[in-house]
Amino acid sequence: MKRITYAEKIKLSNYTTIKVGGSAEYFAEPNNIFEFIDLIKWANFNKNECRIIGAGSNLLINNIFLKGLTICTKKMKSIKIDPVLGNVEVDSGVMLPTLSNLLAKNGLEGGEWTIGIPGTIGGAICMNAGSGNLSLEKNLISVRVIDSRTLDIYEIPKKEINFRYRFSPFQENNLVIISSKLKFKTNGNVDELLKTTKNILKKKTSTQPYHLPSFGSVFINPKNNYAGKLIEEIGLKGFKIGGAQISSMHANFIVNHSSAKSNEILELITVIQQKVLQKKGIFLQPEVRMIGFDYP
Repeated sequence: MKRITYAEKIKLSNYTTIKVGGSAEYFAEPNNIFEFIDLIKWANFNKNECRIIGAGSNLLINNIFLKGLTICTKKMKSIKIDPVLGNVEVDSGVMLPTLSNLLAKNGLEGGEWTIGIPGTIGGAICMNAGSGNLSLEKNLISVRVIDSRTLDIYEIPKKEINFRYRFSPFQENNLVIISSKLKFKTNGNVDELLKTTKNILKKKTSTQPYHLPSFGSVFINPKNNYAGKLIEEIGLKGFKIGGAQISSMHANFIVNHSSAKSNEILELITVIQQKVLQKKGIFLQPEVRMIGFDYP
């Protein structure tokens, strides 16, 4: 087995967008898919639990010592774009805003909405993240994965992946996304595409709390409704527990207002769920992924 590089006892609060999290026993940031695969093999060989994080958005990590290996994919940045055919091959660690800008500059349509979303491609496909009814599922051709148990590596076409709203099977199985193939509409007007992405980003920054640490959206929108609207209607906008606060700009955002603790954020999530269920009869399902909690 190849020699691998990792650090020990690293604070994960530096690797989440809400700036909360305990420490990792072992931590690594692979520069490419080959190092990524070697790290997963190392964890498997040494019987270490292996958890994958991307940009750390939509991620709440408990303030505890997490045994095993934590891999952050953000340095896996390879992108290959064919502007003639509209085909894109991308590592799982590429950030969504990076993809959005490169698509626009190459005259490719369909990725404008990804601007301003603080996540990676791998994370977005795994969570089937999106904006409204838009997601990368529409543009996906296939994903390359590694089975974290058998260490088999293979490609899965989109037709074999059962996507649902804000869900993919990768949330429940042992498959880790290494890279993806996507396809976008060609021959777009570059100036218009750049203008559109700029306007989308301007709208997001004016209505969402980009100036404070947050997850992005906390809850999945219920069918025919909006989580933020429900939370605002029951009067919770601006409500705080410790350093965690429901944003006064957008009620489906929790912000780290002043050194929030992981348990305060989880308590705030639970309070929102309870109050909305009591007053609206709707259970809000978190979009946020929990690590290190006994969360149902």
